[in-house]
Amino acid sequence: MKYALSEIARICGGKLTGADLTVCSAATDSRSFTLGDRPLFVAIAGVNHDGHAYIAELYYRGVRAFMVERDVRMDSYPEAGFVRVESSVAALQSLAADYRSRFRGIVVGITGSNGKTVVKEWIAQLCPPGVKLFRSPKSYNSQIGVPLSVLMIEGDEQIALIEAGISQPGEMARLERIVRPDVGVITTLGDAHQEHFRNLQHKLEEKLHLFRAARTILYSSHYPQVEEQLLYQVAEARRHPDGEIVPRLFDAAKTDVGSGFPDRASQEDAALAVALYDVLGYDRDEVRSRLGGLQPVAMRLELKDGLNGSLIVNDSYNSDVNSLSIALDYLRSVAGERPQTLILSDILQSGYTEEELYSKVAHMMEATGVDHLIGIGTRIREYAPLFPRGSEFYPTTDAFLGAVTRESVAGRAILIKGNRSSQFERVSHALQLKSHTTKLEVDLDAMIHNLNVCRAKLKPHTRLMAMVKASGYGHGGYEVANMLQHQGVHYLAVAFADEGVALRERGISMPVVVLNADADSFELMIAHGLEPEIYSFSSLHAFADELKRHGERDYPIHVKLDTGMHRLGFVEGEIVRLLEEIAGYGRLVKVQSVFSHFAVSDEVSEDAFTREQLARFEEMSGRIVEALPYKVLRHIANSAAIERFPEAQYDMCRLGIGLYGVAATQQGQSELCRVAVLKSRIVQIKELDPSQTVGYGRAGRLARPTRTATVPIGYADGLDRHLGCGRWAFRVNGKPAPIVGRVCMDTCMVDVTDIECREGDEAVVYGGGPGNGVEDMARVLDTIPYEIMTSVSTRVKRVYLKE
Repeated sequence: MKYALSEIARICGGKLTGADLTVCSAATDSRSFTLGDRPLFVAIAGVNHDGHAYIAELYYRGVRAFMVERDVRMDSYPEAGFVRVESSVAALQSLAADYRSRFRGIVVGITGSNGKTVVKEWIAQLCPPGVKLFRSPKSYNSQIGVPLSVLMIEGDEQIALIEAGISQPGEMARLERIVRPDVGVITTLGDAHQEHFRNLQHKLEEKLHLFRAARTILYSSHYPQVEEQLLYQVAEARRHPDGEIVPRLFDAAKTDVGSGFPDRASQEDAALAVALYDVLGYDRDEVRSRLGGLQPVAMRLELKDGLNGSLIVNDSYNSDVNSLSIALDYLRSVAGERPQTLILSDILQSGYTEEELYSKVAHMMEATGVDHLIGIGTRIREYAPLFPRGSEFYPTTDAFLGAVTRESVAGRAILIKGNRSSQFERVSHALQLKSHTTKLEVDLDAMIHNLNVCRAKLKPHTRLMAMVKASGYGHGGYEVANMLQHQGVHYLAVAFADEGVALRERGISMPVVVLNADADSFELMIAHGLEPEIYSFSSLHAFADELKRHGERDYPIHVKLDTGMHRLGFVEGEIVRLLEEIAGYGRLVKVQSVFSHFAVSDEVSEDAFTREQLARFEEMSGRIVEALPYKVLRHIANSAAIERFPEAQYDMCRLGIGLYGVAATQQGQSELCRVAVLKSRIVQIKELDPSQTVGYGRAGRLARPTRTATVPIGYADGLDRHLGCGRWAFRVNGKPAPIVGRVCMDTCMVDVTDIECREGDEAVVYGGGPGNGVEDMARVLDTIPYEIMTSVSTRVKRVYLKE
């Protein structure tokens, strides 16, 4: 893109103040370190973030062009230009629509419930040599992501692939005005993001708005509802020929791609990718000849612990320059104080000259603070002078693996980014700390979704404290805390001082409350700026004594009240003495908050008791707030109370289990996303006859010829032994595989008699869909989801997924 700000003001109906600068890129995230060439920063005022708050910081970093929704004092920014608009999102969309109207290549719009990103990436992998193709990065398919994607188009591409997704009615009509696809591709129809639509038919009608002006629409007749709706819309268009475009329908189910795919969904995705090139008139045999080289698509950035204290961000199979910018930003956000390394293969089919391409890469590295490159391939090595001194180059992946040592990666944050033929999954495997086949995948984007669902239930000025104790309920303390810090949560809460210290040592700077603060840890807490829960006179006295020794003043404390839980806290009869003693300490301590904890806010039958607790808290906390000469926050609502008792919000709420995807009600559960999937792989398959038995104690008795699969997960990994003998079923290729016999320490066996599978196939322990969630497992064990989550062993590697 290339626009003067005056031109943007005209297109968007805005007003230009200041310098009429020329911009060549657009950005909406102030945290990005790769804002692009001559960027226009679009300040969006959201519910939880306001881009206007970062204008000064961005100006300091060199940004000079801004789109804003409110007037700005120009004397603070003498070199800047501001386009003032009513809505930054609407203006960004208008700008993208104008830019799209100037593009002369073929625009392909891709939508559907599942498979959009896979189809998009496989179309790119099948692209014929010499064809310049643009694809929107990762899942940039939202109301903001789509216009940003369109504005990334260079302009001389023959094909542009734009992914579009919606979560509410009306959204696709706005995206259609931006994308205006020449060719439409619809993948599948399913339940994803269903909550705001009346039914699947309603969602399908909304999605197909994207293709209102498309000349050709590709679909699969394996989804009769999709085919029926498309035929109906074509018939309607023919009845109203004036101004209507009658699209040509192309059934990709008739495209033979062979049987070399692991499942029907992959086969259908490949068929759509091949069918597109048939429609566009490319050589069919040439495109099909590359089917065997299709590689799995990494849907998310993977974050995992690496060797010798390193941190690995894995983005294998994906080395285009747009996604590199996103991945480098993520690397910077998680690196903390670690030096950063980029392991990069040759970048294929970028559309740039190689000198332009690798100059861009070098500029991105500099902007994000990456000081070391490991280049793998014959092309990137030719441009070694562009990269930091000390960078390393290897002709092949094998050559690098033969040279790398534990010492060479120690303490670094490393991004692995490879093209589809570089086999960089081997690099990721070689550098990761744990090689245990079993892993817990934690979807940080799903966690952000849950955070925002809970935030939407709060009053505008209610603060939020997020619980990251017990290593983030088993999901990972630092990784979750780092995400929450970036999302603007006000407080974190841990159980013990050691947990807080670990967060501080890895760069978490936001306020951290220690809920089980004991006298032995007070010195450590003060040294690391951790704030204690004070629940008794002895804890108050001991902490005050420690503060005196350190010469502290106005140190924040959080006073716990016992309103009926009878675990920790001051009781009603102690309030007068408590106030006297706090007053006696003068400026030594400052009560930052006063709080209590509901015992049964998730149980409808106990609502009367919950309301008694609430009334008691109102009276007890009110006395403290009135007595102290400064503002004191009050909080009592936990996840269930956020959902069920809006009157309990006060100044702050504490979000725990809801963040991790578990709600108190069915309605609440329908709004949350699954956060974690515990999975492993089949390591051996056996064919057994009914005379044989399985496992310890011969507890696995067989009633028929049985095919069993052994999976390397046992009770030492956190799989409860009481789930054996058919009480729990894994998911193998989407089907239930009941546990046969007893769970062993390190392995268990499942029944796959009726499932098509082979050694190496994935086995999902929990998180595999309806009937396979942590709540379901908790019901089987007569316990609660908290216990299931926190029982996953530390020897199980955690992998963090992020767009």
